[in-house]
Amino acid sequence: MIATQVFGRTGHMSTKTIFGAAALGNVDQKTADATLELLIEHGINHIDTAASYGASEDRIKPWFSHGRRDRFFLATKTGERTYAAARDQIRTSLKRMGVDHIELIQLHNLVDQAEWDVAMGPDGALKACIEAQKEGLVKYIGVTGHGVQVAKRHFESLERFDFDSVLLPYSYIMMQNPEYAANFEKLLNRCRERNVAVQTIKAIVRRPWAEGIDRYSATWYEPLTEQDQIDTAAHWVLGRKGVFLNTVGDVNILPRVFDAAERFVHAPSELAMEQLLKLQQMSPLFVD
Repeated sequence: MIATQVFGRTGHMSTKTIFGAAALGNVDQKTADATLELLIEHGINHIDTAASYGASEDRIKPWFSHGRRDRFFLATKTGERTYAAARDQIRTSLKRMGVDHIELIQLHNLVDQAEWDVAMGPDGALKACIEAQKEGLVKYIGVTGHGVQVAKRHFESLERFDFDSVLLPYSYIMMQNPEYAANFEKLLNRCRERNVAVQTIKAIVRRPWAEGIDRYSATWYEPLTEQDQIDTAAHWVLGRKGVFLNTVGDVNILPRVFDAAERFVHAPSELAMEQLLKLQQMSPLFVD
């Protein structure tokens, strides 16, 4: 089974590998059910979805209706920036999943300065999250994001509000960017000081899709696909104390990520990572 660790100050012992339910966004219910059954098989107890992940929230509802809801720490996200829109979206998400509350609501991809100013302002989405928390609709509040500037932005977000979790990219290729690496480490240290959970994404990115290539995966980037490649990339993330590995947005690759997580013993060597980077011609998904 996959190891667990405490999810920040929530006290919940979440599996170090979290199911990224973006993988359910474009599949039918039968496929979704089969995919969700893998969570039981591997002991995954934490689901991370979003209002914008296609049909993901809708696919979770029928599966939960068979008495499975209490097994999971459930998180979703709102991409709205104003109070009114976020308030409505949070409640719509609960209805879509057929639940009366969720454990974690997250401000989705909050990086852009103008959007940040609105969401964190007096009539912004954060106000709606706090209201939902007071009403018992959500227990905790987090923030997520993409891009080279996200670690720096999350640090600023934590200065403005005491979020319970953050989510951002973390991979060997991404950490070759000195600016990103420095800001990630600074953020990680602050999260440790405040007992904020750190979720990581895009672990098995190979490179952005090249123009004209036939896209063989549901992911919006070209992923690593072979088991040994996924093992190396996933184990590198799992080797970092205190962080969580959020899974891939493709139901066909997902079992290989679970398999890799289940067999994790220690992080691969620097040489192994350099070889993976070179042999797979890896390049960062985010450059600005």
